[in-house]
Amino acid sequence: MNIKVNDNFRNIKETYLFSEIASRVRAYKEAHPDKDLIRLGIGDVTLPLAPVVVKAMQDASAEMGVKETFRGYPPESGHEFLKQAVSDKYDSIGVSLDLSEIFISDGAKSDIGNLVDILGENEIIIPDPVYPVYVDSNLMNGNKITIIPGSKENGFLPMPDSIKEQKSAVIYICSPNNPTGAAYDKQQLTKWVEYANRTGSLIIYDSAYEAFIVDDLPRSIYEIEGAKECAIEVCSFSKFAGFTGVRCGWTIVPAALAAQDGTSLNKMWFRRQATKFNGVSYPVQRAAEAALSPEGMVQCMENIAYYRKNASMLAEVFDSKGIFYTGGRNSPYIWLECPDHMGSWEFFDKLLNEVQIVGTPGEGFGKAGEGYFRITAFGTHENTEEACRRLMDLL
Repeated sequence: MNIKVNDNFRNIKETYLFSEIASRVRAYKEAHPDKDLIRLGIGDVTLPLAPVVVKAMQDASAEMGVKETFRGYPPESGHEFLKQAVSDKYDSIGVSLDLSEIFISDGAKSDIGNLVDILGENEIIIPDPVYPVYVDSNLMNGNKITIIPGSKENGFLPMPDSIKEQKSAVIYICSPNNPTGAAYDKQQLTKWVEYANRTGSLIIYDSAYEAFIVDDLPRSIYEIEGAKECAIEVCSFSKFAGFTGVRCGWTIVPAALAAQDGTSLNKMWFRRQATKFNGVSYPVQRAAEAALSPEGMVQCMENIAYYRKNASMLAEVFDSKGIFYTGGRNSPYIWLECPDHMGSWEFFDKLLNEVQIVGTPGEGFGKAGEGYFRITAFGTHENTEEACRRLMDLL
């Protein structure tokens, strides 16, 4: 063929991090079929959907089989009933949103990757270590990226003073963070919002893990004064309601957000979604609405408490061994320093080969992750308890 391809794809790694992990684990399993693996690598949930969510999905599916209640294409930005439920959730933390600022999607990952569609040639600032989609989606678009490193010294929470050249940029922030589990407090987030407004920057804020927060920390960037003038927020039902296999999320694009020439980002995002996205299915949106109902919140938070217990068990192991880590309290992830100055992949192989535990090498999330390792609390209690026993013997 004589077609051309997007050369920017040559700038991303040929193998996605979790594909590489799966390949190594598959090879080990083939060589050692008798070994019992405990998978604490990929951040996928293990508990089933809440009963009220399942009932809502069943009822909505039944509606689709009746002529009078059948529905076709959903509204581009989501059904009003779900947008209202999302708005009510924000109301509960003192944040007021217009329904036109809420966009329902098939998940946070999609929206984070797609937001580059409405943005032009901008400086990109991304804290490291980082969820790969932030970096890869920008590399695919040919954008220049400036990395600001997280470290043991700053608690893996880099601040605006680590940016050498203070200028307008698109800034990615995830709190609680994936992979480090670290979370910004109100004072720290205020400094980021002030920086963004002072420099004319845009913050893309990923709050996918806000349901795990137990301390007095912001659950939304819009709890910070001035954030509606500088921030887009992306959130998801994947971890809160266990929708990793169902797919639903939302993005908030405030009406006040405007580009340098006055163009409304809200209207641009609506146009982008109307062109490239046909919306989330009606049964899934009804299920999501049920997850945000009072009964749904109780049932979903019971699952969150289950994962928090797993994180607590793992944290106790690393505390007892004197190993530095972040996360494990306001997050389902524990980000630990590899013992004995081991490299990330070296520690991955040690865990896999000696105690059959699968985790995620930190360097897969960026250079600042070298020498660190992510373990997830999304396993079962039984597997987590066994993993803790094996780790106690190994470390």
